[in-house]
Amino acid sequence: MKLDVARPVFADPHRGVKIFAEYAGDIRASCDVLVIGSGPGGAVVAKELAEAGRDVILLEEGPPFGKKDFVQEAGESMHRTLREGGTRAARGNLFFPTMQAIALGGGSLINSAICARSPSFVFDKWAETTGTHALTRAALDPHYERVEKFLFVGPTPMDVQGERNLRFKRGCDALGISSEPTFRNVAGCKGSGECFTGCRNGAKQSTDVSYVPAAIRAGARVFTSVRAEHLVIAGRKVTGVRGRVVEPFTRKETHAVEIEAKLVVLAAGCMATPVILQKSNAPDPGGYVGKELQLHPGLAIMAVYDDPIDPWKGATQGFHSLHYIEDHIKLEVLWSPPAVLAARLPGLGHEYQGTLLTYDRMAPFDVIIAADRSRGSVRAKRNGWEPEIRFDFVQEDVDVIQRGLGILSDICWASGCSGILPGLHGVPEIISSKADSEIIRARRLDARDTITAANHAFGTTRMSRRPEDGVVDEDGRHHALENLYITDTGIFPGSPAVNPMLTCMALADRIALGIAARW
Repeated sequence: MKLDVARPVFADPHRGVKIFAEYAGDIRASCDVLVIGSGPGGAVVAKELAEAGRDVILLEEGPPFGKKDFVQEAGESMHRTLREGGTRAARGNLFFPTMQAIALGGGSLINSAICARSPSFVFDKWAETTGTHALTRAALDPHYERVEKFLFVGPTPMDVQGERNLRFKRGCDALGISSEPTFRNVAGCKGSGECFTGCRNGAKQSTDVSYVPAAIRAGARVFTSVRAEHLVIAGRKVTGVRGRVVEPFTRKETHAVEIEAKLVVLAAGCMATPVILQKSNAPDPGGYVGKELQLHPGLAIMAVYDDPIDPWKGATQGFHSLHYIEDHIKLEVLWSPPAVLAARLPGLGHEYQGTLLTYDRMAPFDVIIAADRSRGSVRAKRNGWEPEIRFDFVQEDVDVIQRGLGILSDICWASGCSGILPGLHGVPEIISSKADSEIIRARRLDARDTITAANHAFGTTRMSRRPEDGVVDEDGRHHALENLYITDTGIFPGSPAVNPMLTCMALADRIALGIAARW
């Protein structure tokens, strides 16, 4: 795909971003619009409102990461770019790992760049849940298009797929299951498979190299290593935010921060935004702040082949299948740093070493589901700023993910594998025939039989037509605070069915244009 020549390209896309080393004392400032969070929801708003002539300040708690700052070693990378060093988890009926970024660009910096439009039935279901009838797929399509054009979104080219992705396609084709190259926000992807630890090729159009520089060019001021802590509330208005400067990686608090603003946009993420609201004692007419947390639980199967496929080569997640999306199942190819995947491999000692020797013949395929029946919550702790997260994975949704695992197993065998590693308690660690793999369907799984994780999170400040049913209205405005908006995935009334980033950005675009028209 050709680059948009209208967008200037600079050697340093973070030029103009304020960093920790530049702060010599307390920060005091004022603006028209204060945006908290530089990920997919916040960066879009900052750009659009700055280009509309508003005086914008964008705050980000994490530091910027340039290409020279990325490291391939998974442990170090997670410690540097993820909340709680990558150890964050929800507690409920099982231990549920979940990752959120702390960096300029938010989750767009370390995700797989997947951009998928939510199908129409998602918005119909949202309307049934919270009355958001004005928010339809047709209403959001122009905003999807605006975001896609700006981020160079397009299908992953076949020449950067790599054998890992092509084996998934082969399996789907053999079974008559539809599949397609994933649409991703990249320009010049080389298929290095390093999305998780940061794109050292500079191909991924994360918001720190796309929307944030555009906001700065339009006059926005961007402060990193600044944690927003308390909204300053006077009656039905927010007059600003108080917070602290925090040192990258050590989390040491230094200077005080106070920003006055005519309008505030919270886009700190569906885990942090409710914490800020709770710590600020913000009004909550419907009682939904921090409630209705939903996740996309995911599980993977490792296919093992007789011949080397060098799975580290090729786009991180270059192919997926939406064949069963109306059944709440999305199937896709997976890749992450070898050290992360190795933690799931079976065996001890020499047996484990033997398994590692077959790494070049492995391909992980995964299933994520819209767990519509499972719920959780996010609550501010008395001390500190990391949230207390709970999530219960109910049996009905476990049954859905088990069905997805059965389909994945079929895809593995149809792709020509000689064995699979299912990674399930009570199921053989290595299965060497399709007939034996039917145990994945036959043995009913309990949530605790799985090693489930979820990085797609939403719903903690949900959108609703009536104040008693949610936190913000269909325009993203807080039901009880007339100049406070929220634009992260917390406003989703339910699962987006697919990866949430593009829908979050389209909603943010819609909300930003609405703000520009009204304010």
